[in-house]
Amino acid sequence: MRMPMSPTDSMFLLGESRDRPMHVGGLILLQPREGTTVADLVALFTASVRDGNTDPLWRKRAVRSLGTLGQWAWEEDRDFTLSYHVRRNALPRPGGLDELWDLVSRLHSTPLDRNRPLWQMHVIEGLADGRLAVYTKIHHALADGVGAMKLLRRALSPDPARTGMPAPWESIDIPSRTHTAETALGLPEAALQTVRAAAGEALGLVPALVGTVDRALHGRGGSLSLAAPNTMINVPITGTRRFAARSWPLERLRAVAKAADVTVNDVVLAMSSGTLRAFLNDHHELPDKPLVAMVPVCLRRDKDCSGNELGVLMCNLATDVANPADRLAAVSASMVQGKDAMHGMSTLSRLATSALGVAPLAVGMLTRNRALPRPPFNVIVSNVPGPAHPLYWNGARVDAVYPLSVPVDGQALNITCTSTDDAIAFGLTSCSRSLPDLQPLLDHLDDALSALERAYEPAPRPSAATATVDHLPDRGNPAGNRPTPGLPAAAPAHAG
Repeated sequence: MRMPMSPTDSMFLLGESRDRPMHVGGLILLQPREGTTVADLVALFTASVRDGNTDPLWRKRAVRSLGTLGQWAWEEDRDFTLSYHVRRNALPRPGGLDELWDLVSRLHSTPLDRNRPLWQMHVIEGLADGRLAVYTKIHHALADGVGAMKLLRRALSPDPARTGMPAPWESIDIPSRTHTAETALGLPEAALQTVRAAAGEALGLVPALVGTVDRALHGRGGSLSLAAPNTMINVPITGTRRFAARSWPLERLRAVAKAADVTVNDVVLAMSSGTLRAFLNDHHELPDKPLVAMVPVCLRRDKDCSGNELGVLMCNLATDVANPADRLAAVSASMVQGKDAMHGMSTLSRLATSALGVAPLAVGMLTRNRALPRPPFNVIVSNVPGPAHPLYWNGARVDAVYPLSVPVDGQALNITCTSTDDAIAFGLTSCSRSLPDLQPLLDHLDDALSALERAYEPAPRPSAATATVDHLPDRGNPAGNRPTPGLPAAAPAHAG
């Protein structure tokens, strides 16, 4: 039976092209438990493929025909073959993270076959450190980035002794995107649906939209930006992708947030700001005006991000400010202004103002228009908090969960973060033609975090025997892992 596809879901199929594949992904690294090896984990995956048990979600394929009146719909693939969707890969020697990033970049560049269910999972062997990598990609029409990461986590367990666990594609409680506001690009449609369902709130809609425009005109935080400058990352893109990632102890970010009286998400944005400032400056491309980030935010005070309580804020990244502490303060102020404005709005107004901010991007994606005079924002920075406890799959510990996202035309770089087991992972996904080397950006993230730690270390007491020395980024110690007085010792930055 064919199930109608929501307008928001179908938008990602309508807007997809070879140069702009519309799938998201996730990469997990599994450390086999004591007494087992990667081969044992691979054997579990292989046995599950032979069994063939698959949740109905994974059997759905997208169709469009006269029978659906030209609209996209879902139907079960009667020729479904699990072995096509679950594949084994091996890394070339020496089997390091560079080789893993190269392989995942190539896999993430390939569009999904629309004649089949829109997902693939790759079990990757050959890591020299004895871990197993599992890369999954899912079309945005099937699940958004938040849903995809939840899906990966729901296949895992906090119990290290649990065995006999199902494979991720087997029957589990899978989150569905019933609320179209959970994806930034779906906000225009979500706003329209809410308008139809809540016409009684319309009296407050016009003032909210007018206020949002006024805030943008005066450079205050909100859902709309009119000041994003053109940069080297705001260019037309191709379909090839480049991916790289790195993790840091979450406690380092928490310590900075506490010292500066800001949120951890503010620190994530400030790290991204410092990184982009340094990277553009290296290429003599740093604009005089500050870059603007589009930030999906949860607006529920109880931190439950389910339902229509998500919005979009445009954050002034203050890339024109040299001092890292002042830059963090500006970032935090921009986010506070935007959140305060949204907290005074109805649900309808939040959706409508958020839709206003991302409308140019959504229209450009649907019309494939590459001639927008300037970007509505410069980069998407998304932070998806996860569980603070370790996760396992059949006793194998999850060392890292790395998110992969969707660069869109005019946005050659996407920064997505996720936290697991007291570590935060930054996943960078780019158009490989525009940004072929992401290693400098990872190094700049190291430097940006270290600079923030130094900015908030207690001032030393004057001493006749002690001279004051300015601390500059230590390029011989790129992770910036010197102990910071007054803050927890910086654990070595690591990729997984």
